[in-house]
Amino acid sequence: MTTEPLQHLPTASAEALARIDALHSALTQIVLEGGNLSQIAAEAARLLDVGVLVTSTDGRERAAALDDSARVALDDEQLFEPTGRFRVERVGGGVLSVGTGELRMVRVAAGGTDLARFLCLRRTGTIPLEDVHALERAAAVAALLITHEEAMTAVENKYRGDFLRDVFLGRAGDAAYVAEHAETFGWDLGRPTVVVAAEIDPQTGEEEPASSQVRRRWQERFAYAWQRVTNAQDKAMPSVDFSSEVVTLPGVPEGAEPTADAMAIAGNVVDSLVSGVAGDKGGGRRPFSVGVSRVARTIDELPQAYAQARRAVEVGRRIHGGGSTTWFDQLGIHRLIAMVPDERELATFARDVLGELAVDSHEARDLRETLQVLLDTNFNVAEAARLQFFHYNTMRYRVSKLERILGPLGHDPHLRLDVAVALKVLEILS
Repeated sequence: MTTEPLQHLPTASAEALARIDALHSALTQIVLEGGNLSQIAAEAARLLDVGVLVTSTDGRERAAALDDSARVALDDEQLFEPTGRFRVERVGGGVLSVGTGELRMVRVAAGGTDLARFLCLRRTGTIPLEDVHALERAAAVAALLITHEEAMTAVENKYRGDFLRDVFLGRAGDAAYVAEHAETFGWDLGRPTVVVAAEIDPQTGEEEPASSQVRRRWQERFAYAWQRVTNAQDKAMPSVDFSSEVVTLPGVPEGAEPTADAMAIAGNVVDSLVSGVAGDKGGGRRPFSVGVSRVARTIDELPQAYAQARRAVEVGRRIHGGGSTTWFDQLGIHRLIAMVPDERELATFARDVLGELAVDSHEARDLRETLQVLLDTNFNVAEAARLQFFHYNTMRYRVSKLERILGPLGHDPHLRLDVAVALKVLEILS
């Protein structure tokens, strides 16, 4: 098979091939010279006369060569979330009309693994097939660079992760050394902070089990989203991938006193981070649960704060299900119940105290609900009847039935405490 010389091709085809070759040569040179994605985006934008946006697979911006008018055009089409994430799922077929122009999206992949998305916008007219081939060449070169960057980032993240693990284990050195070493990463550990532990929720029974490689990509994308959101908010905020969780340390202003003020400020920061990572849940993102510690005012308090965050995410998921954000101070008695390792012992305790109310039936659940309302109102029968929209005599009948099953709840505070704990045990076990 022979290739026809460029001078024998039609002018338009020759120009297209020349443009493809020029782009490929320019991008290859950028990679060989140790360039970055921003340079690749800029070169592709210059040679193809388009706006370029490179994102993660779920739309987090990694590099761009877009002027303000191009961003406005994309924003007018509601292609950006308020958090800044590009809605890649909106470009499902790889092409989308934007005003009088066209947006093309090319998958960036290597070794069968999805790495990123390469998007190009032409403000007026369509992007011809020849330029699409050029974009595919650019995506292939970008894949080489991203693979290299991810290998380097993995080493850096492991080093940072090992250091932060040592801090949480109390073996990283004294506070002065830890603060100084953290500064080399651009982190500020010298200020009060909370520890936030975030975990992707387990797959549901309705989903086909994912391979370990797929789950690893989920985790990488999850960690990258946290790092992008935290960097946009505060570059001195550590956010590290611990393989099965992402740990982030939002700072709290020194002047936030008393403790309630500090927690309120921390709450706003955490809410902002969680909403930034979750967004509108597009782009194939997985649901996740979050646990938040109390405020750690010194580096020496960080190990305890990390343990609190881990406990919060574990118990919070058991109580509220997936997708929850739970603060350690909200756990109450659940925190102690969750520390009992033998669930059979907990179930036995609940059955012994609640008797027939411990079974999983409609009648038992209905009576447990009434029982919880009575406990919440300190056995004020009139108030409990009002909250449950029952007639007073109906509630009196229910109280009598509950006392026949459980004993003199209205007069025995110790029995009432046992019943309250047993209800919390069922809440966790269910």
